[in-house]
Amino acid sequence: MSRDGLERLARLLHDDRPFALLRRRAPGRGHEEVELLIGAVHEAEALAELPVSGRPSLALIPFRQIRERGFEVRDDGTPLSVLVADESYDLPLDEVLAALPAHGVRVEGGAFDIGDEEYAEVVRRVVRDEIGRGEGANFVIRRTYTGRIPGFGRADTLALFRRLLTGERGAYWTFAVHTGDRTLVGASPEVHVRMSGGTVVMNPISGTFRYPDGAPDPEALLRFLADPKERDELSMVVDEELKMMCAVGDRGGVVVGPRLKEMAHLAHTEYELRGRSSLDVREVLRETMFAATVTGSPVQNACRVIERHEPGGRGYYAGALALLGVDGNGAQTLDSPILIRTADIDPAGGLRVGVGATLVRNSDPAGEVAETHAKAAGVLAALGVRPGRPPAEQVPARLAGDPRVRAALDARRADLAPFWLRMREPADEPRAGAAGRALVVDCEDTFTAMLAHLLRSTGREVTVRRFDEPGLREAALAFEGLIVLGPGPGDPGDAGDPRMRALRGLAAELLRGHRHGLLGVCLGHELIAAELGLAAVRKDSPLQGAQERIPLFGRTETVGFYNSFGARCDDGGAAALAAAGVEVSRDPASGEVYALRGAGFASVQFHPESVLTLDGPGVVARLLDGPGMGAGLPDGPRAGAASGGTGAGAASGAGPGAGAV
Repeated sequence: MSRDGLERLARLLHDDRPFALLRRRAPGRGHEEVELLIGAVHEAEALAELPVSGRPSLALIPFRQIRERGFEVRDDGTPLSVLVADESYDLPLDEVLAALPAHGVRVEGGAFDIGDEEYAEVVRRVVRDEIGRGEGANFVIRRTYTGRIPGFGRADTLALFRRLLTGERGAYWTFAVHTGDRTLVGASPEVHVRMSGGTVVMNPISGTFRYPDGAPDPEALLRFLADPKERDELSMVVDEELKMMCAVGDRGGVVVGPRLKEMAHLAHTEYELRGRSSLDVREVLRETMFAATVTGSPVQNACRVIERHEPGGRGYYAGALALLGVDGNGAQTLDSPILIRTADIDPAGGLRVGVGATLVRNSDPAGEVAETHAKAAGVLAALGVRPGRPPAEQVPARLAGDPRVRAALDARRADLAPFWLRMREPADEPRAGAAGRALVVDCEDTFTAMLAHLLRSTGREVTVRRFDEPGLREAALAFEGLIVLGPGPGDPGDAGDPRMRALRGLAAELLRGHRHGLLGVCLGHELIAAELGLAAVRKDSPLQGAQERIPLFGRTETVGFYNSFGARCDDGGAAALAAAGVEVSRDPASGEVYALRGAGFASVQFHPESVLTLDGPGVVARLLDGPGMGAGLPDGPRAGAASGGTGAGAASGAGPGAGAV
């Protein structure tokens, strides 16, 4: 079969049929093999139209496809294309290398569309105006290297593929895909999603260690691994992809790692997430569009931020390739890398290489500029735009094998919540009645999927509904069970935001009238605090993706924060609330409110469901199973009724309308 395939490979230079060449590191694949797929290409409107059969299908999924999730995105017309293979071959890598053209490829007029200083200013603006104002924890903003390959043809595609095979290392997929109208050649380090035998795998990668001049340096890597900015950046994307895993996995997800992924010009830190799912592979693809590592967190609002700060559409950048098929038992299979580190070339030789840096609260603009150059380096070296590393440096000493590096990675794992380090089964004894039901209100942050998984592990039957679903208010007010007001982006005090006005009204009604327990998380906490007279104020330094030790109702807890706003309460305000039956957990110096609890309700500024909160299940259990919480609450003074006129609002700087309950 390989001889027929090699002959078919040789004919690609003279054939006009679409093809794909793939070197994949998926389990069960021989690393020294290259797949050749040949077949017709057609376009589809939706992922549900992609064929899944005994013939391999390779889909090219553009970023604009995220519209299927209802997210805002610029529609640049990039097609959802699929190559359905009527010929497929597994070929030995060494024979493929010998058969491929080895000439150099020349790029004319190459440059980034956004200059270095301009990109640095974008970094400053996003950190100040988006992260600083509570729009999210991190965002990936693209810049694009553009140019032209004169006389571009199929031989150039094959030559570029060969140069990536020999010049890059550590890629999850190295590929060349030619549809007739489009050519994608790249070496992606990151799994988007993989599914086989009902097991779903995702691979969040973040934190970019740029090799210094010369051979990679273990001492420099250790300094990188100790950098809080790099640690927090990876934790944030793990949280974000766990949200997706909990949405597609019947039993949530489990975190494996961290590990070091070493490539030719840089190294990344990464985790692997695993879960079990009964969904169709196309539904898994839809629900996982697209990774926080190429969008931001939360993903829905990240799409709006991308729209505000990026020129033009993304094309295939940050989209995905997806190989769909069935295994020998007829079960569906899926293997999908994220489309990064990829050259997108049109028939006239027009070239685009998109790259982006992950911007967080403490991003250094110059460092983020340098990160984009490092991420583009592998593809640009294959294109001859920048020099590749000398052969001796293409396979550096294995940094991950250094015991000190292993110890530093293990130390990171020790800072993760044990709840997420093993698969969770449903509780053996489901709770009965109202105590066994929970309604989670999604305020545009799918941390709610993780909250639902945590609550299900306690024996509750959980429903998640978006805040803007028709009939949500009526359903919540009539619900007999725990209600969770979830997290979400934005300024909780923005009276001009229709979402905030609706959520503030819902919080007020639930605090007044719900009798089966109310829990607020992050934004939900801020909304409840406002109804008690404690208005949220913008923090001087956002705590987006920060792990902190705090006092919490007589205990010390290690918890994860994702907030740019926070309620404040001084001694007088705390005393007034205490007189009304409301207990306040707060920072003794700043007065920032960490948590509130009273008859029938509790709220926390941090995220008990985050991988950064070490005992999230314990925190939730102590809040929900404590005195005054649970089903069948007796009639009595509501916590909200005490806020008007107590002075608590004045003590915290509450704005108009605070304490109206």
